[in-house]
Amino acid sequence: MSATGMQSGTGTLPMVPDALAVAPKDARALSKVFFRELAVLEEGTHEHQYARNTLIEMNISLVRYAAGRFRHRGDEMEDIVQVGMIGLIKAIDRFELSREVEFTTFAVPYIVGEIKRFFRDTSWAVHVPRRLQEARVELAKATEELSTRLGRTPTVRELAELMSLTEEEVTEARLASNGYNSSSLDAALSGDNEDGDAALADFIGSEDPAMELVEDFHALAPLIADLDERDRKIIHLRFVEELTQAQIGEHLGCSQMHVSRLLSRTVKRLRQGLLETA
Repeated sequence: MSATGMQSGTGTLPMVPDALAVAPKDARALSKVFFRELAVLEEGTHEHQYARNTLIEMNISLVRYAAGRFRHRGDEMEDIVQVGMIGLIKAIDRFELSREVEFTTFAVPYIVGEIKRFFRDTSWAVHVPRRLQEARVELAKATEELSTRLGRTPTVRELAELMSLTEEEVTEARLASNGYNSSSLDAALSGDNEDGDAALADFIGSEDPAMELVEDFHALAPLIADLDERDRKIIHLRFVEELTQAQIGEHLGCSQMHVSRLLSRTVKRLRQGLLETA
């Protein structure tokens, strides 16, 4: 390693003393350099780790930008940013320059997706006033304490006395707890129909956005069928099993760089085929 850069697969990676301080405009240009090197560096090496970590730090501004859209949710902003970082890392590991799209355009949906998934898995299913959310936590503590002390489930009156609340307030807190979890759309509903139990989702109609992709999939299928077996295998491993280029190379017994060239050539061929059939 020199004072100005680090030897890499195709040249010298620029040293970035403080990647967190790189301006977004400069980060976009530098990211292209680092992604180009990351594609040919061997995973697990110091150089590969340096390139990957630098990309993460230079693009944290994307996470903060995406997290800002959820500021109104009331959660700690740093918690949202930490969740968004997972999406950024996934985007970095899956991005390829051959996609011919800016990394920012590619990464933001990953980041937003992780944040939305976080809220979906941890948020209240329905809006509940904050005082009742807090009362729910205290109710859980009081219930556990009295259950241990009494050896049975405490009554509403006993909980009210311990929490210094009225019985009505305890009952209200219990009802509020029901808003923390929602029933799964796959939950079985007993019925008298001939088919037996039905799922809740069977009674809810909605527009399926994936239907818009049917035409594209229909056009892509014959193009993939025209590929040779090796190219089809690479496409499957990369976009279905979501393996990295290095993992695909190990699977096929060739170098990561060779996989990158084959993948770029095949994706370009498929893209051109779609444009011609459009």
